[in-house]
Amino acid sequence: MANLPRSFSVSAAGMYKQCPRRWKHRYVDKIPDPPGEAALIGTFAHHVLEMLCEKDPEQRTIDEAKKIARDAWPETENNSDFKSLNLSEADQKEFRWKAWTAIEGLWGLENPSEVNVLSTEKKISATLSDVPFFGVIDRLDETSAGTAVTDYKTGKPPDPSYKEDALNQIVLYAAAVQFETGKLPAKGRLLYLGKNSVELEVDISEELITKSTGQFAETWENLRGSCEEDTFDTQVGPLCGWCPYAGICEDGQKEIKKRLAAGRMRPDAPALQLI
Repeated sequence: MANLPRSFSVSAAGMYKQCPRRWKHRYVDKIPDPPGEAALIGTFAHHVLEMLCEKDPEQRTIDEAKKIARDAWPETENNSDFKSLNLSEADQKEFRWKAWTAIEGLWGLENPSEVNVLSTEKKISATLSDVPFFGVIDRLDETSAGTAVTDYKTGKPPDPSYKEDALNQIVLYAAAVQFETGKLPAKGRLLYLGKNSVELEVDISEELITKSTGQFAETWENLRGSCEEDTFDTQVGPLCGWCPYAGICEDGQKEIKKRLAAGRMRPDAPALQLI
């Protein structure tokens, strides 16, 4: 029988909902899940923006961000996860360009020097609908309407049909802030950073908090059942092509091969190297 984790994050809940077997490999079997190129680009961009927003408002300029990025690059360049990507010199240049495009994209949505930043990379623990929650909030801001919970994204914005699911994360962060401070944040913001930056915003309400924490609790209870029964089903689909555990998942391998034969699997899917 597998044990429930001591805390549950938005990303862990999302992974369980996407595929319980993948969650088991990651959190129970402790099989390494090294971050790919996109995740490392996001990590680097997040770090630069964190350092930028910790500075006095008048120092939060593009030139200062460039300086921070230059100073921070050697740490990423020497990181074992980055080295494992085995990028050519040209690919490393492309990596840096993508990361900088994300960083610079912040100015397409706001002027950082005009933001009243309360905290960056805030670790927060809370009990949400009896679930032990843990998360890291990219930024808390003070606005004329109240506190805003802000999260950076370096991937593509969601399709309109998935907008509510994307904003669910920020609502849970807002619920955790309310648990800690006793005050309900006014807004939640997802900033999708890139060449064409996009902001998704939601007004936080008690109704939204109740809905999101209820869904979070439902996922937790489903996980409890999986742990008690030691049964973690696979949930196959197009994302099998991007699963780091495809090499040890028979169902995933079958799905990848089926999609590949039907011309419905991208030839650059990383999992193709594992099967």
